[in-house]
Amino acid sequence: MGPIRATRRNETGTIRKKWTGRLPVALLFPNTYRLAMSNLGMQLVYSLLNEYPEIVCERVFLPDSPSMSPRSIESSRPLQDFSVLFCALSFEQDYVNLLRLLLAGDMEPFAAKRRKVEGVEPGSPLVIGGGVATFINPEPLAPFMDAFLVGEAEPMLPLLLKYFFYAFHKGVPRRQDILLNMAREVPGCYVPEFYEMQYSEEKLVEITAMKQVPLPVQKVTLSDSERAGYSTLLTADTEFSNLFLAELGRGCSRGCRFCAAGFVYRPPRLWTADAIITALQEKPDEIKRVGLLGMEMADSTDLAKVSHFLNNASCSLSFSSLRADAISDKLLGLLANSDLKTAAIAPDGGSERLRRLINKNLNEEELLWAAEHLVQAGVSHLKLYFMIGLPTETDEDLQELAGLTFKIRQHIAPSGRKRGRLCDLTVSLNSFVPKAWTPFQYCAFAGVSELKRKIKFLRKQFAGQANIKMNVDKPDNAFFQAVLARGDRRVGELLFDIATSNRNWRQVFRQHGVEPEDYVRERQKEEMMPWQVISHGIKPLYLWTEYQRALSEKTTSPCDTAKCTRCGVCQ
Repeated sequence: MGPIRATRRNETGTIRKKWTGRLPVALLFPNTYRLAMSNLGMQLVYSLLNEYPEIVCERVFLPDSPSMSPRSIESSRPLQDFSVLFCALSFEQDYVNLLRLLLAGDMEPFAAKRRKVEGVEPGSPLVIGGGVATFINPEPLAPFMDAFLVGEAEPMLPLLLKYFFYAFHKGVPRRQDILLNMAREVPGCYVPEFYEMQYSEEKLVEITAMKQVPLPVQKVTLSDSERAGYSTLLTADTEFSNLFLAELGRGCSRGCRFCAAGFVYRPPRLWTADAIITALQEKPDEIKRVGLLGMEMADSTDLAKVSHFLNNASCSLSFSSLRADAISDKLLGLLANSDLKTAAIAPDGGSERLRRLINKNLNEEELLWAAEHLVQAGVSHLKLYFMIGLPTETDEDLQELAGLTFKIRQHIAPSGRKRGRLCDLTVSLNSFVPKAWTPFQYCAFAGVSELKRKIKFLRKQFAGQANIKMNVDKPDNAFFQAVLARGDRRVGELLFDIATSNRNWRQVFRQHGVEPEDYVRERQKEEMMPWQVISHGIKPLYLWTEYQRALSEKTTSPCDTAKCTRCGVCQ
């Protein structure tokens, strides 16, 4: 089935089914329709579920107004009309909104209280979490989820749905029975109630599995695909209107030490050029803008083939950022034909030293070359993505960040003058947040006051500089994200108070006597982590070794899935 045209007001083309005799399932998105409809993962799961004739799957988004009750897009039904609620979470910032969505739909948010209902039926649906944020660290949401799906939808859903179909046709099974069967029999299914966390002096010391469920729960991964994921719902009422999206693969072989996606999506899988082109052939003829997801890790040869196909189809290209050393002549030609005015490259580390530390493996010469050729291809606004607050970062590193920006401006100026307009530069500064399942899960968050000092330092460097603008995120928001990223179930219980009160997160933590700094401190080699209740196949020793290599400023070569076994995933 090709892409479906949809609008918020009248989704006449979306998948609609009669409810009679079918298992009613809702996909919950803790974002507004306009934001969530741009999510390719959402579209993929929605399409997969509706391929089953035994299921009717509808979508529920965060209402635009707090006074509105959440109802499904397809038939305007409330949450309690469904038997299963799948909750899709991509970012830690979604957690509070998810609880608000459940509460606005008159759902009991705590799983323990929902267990008092024996059956699984409309009125008492199962609440199941999924999405990349939950299989990085599911624990902050553990008090609220009946289960989590740890892994990718394509290989997980068929077996899970088999259990749901059995339960549905047998009448109303006991809730605990179906959850226990899921935990024992469905790979990647994590049911928090069957796992006990034991603490000593505020540190986790033991995870105990009950009722013969697996520990840890192993992530499930799609091994290969003959067709890349692509847009199946097209709407103008979204952040990326009239844009056809296609993925280039999953995971990344580069091994940047700060990047959770690069580790939890291991092994890296790059779809072939043929698989990507097969997906692009589903694009409606009238849509000429194509967004490619994953260009930071794309193979340059396959990217050249895809560029050739898009050129022949008279398509323009859109993307979030480019890997500076993956830019080819064919890609530059496509960019020129796309009339693309804005592009981004991500040095991430401001200095050569920091780029070695984070394993970015980009040098100044490559960054200057990429900037120059992007401007020559017609780009008039270049964004540079940097992180601040990285481990061991000094003011000298920040000074080098500013110096690199000035060099890029100088390097691209001749191309700008030649066309009669200088290129504008935007320096985007993002506060580094240590994430689970990365080598940097052991390091400390820099701290709000220190991040503010670094931002002030860089503002002085760029003050009064022509054609350079600086954007920054709020360090306090990054602090909260860092707490959630390495949080446990105790943090999760506080999310309820944040969702139901007018107090900010710091006030709630203070009221409960919880120190957020305890969650963002430096971690030790042998320390047990809450997220170790699940497994991505990565050896903990490998992550520690990579952390030590980072501190020694040693780089690690990219993944070679044909022969490399060093991290443990490909064993």
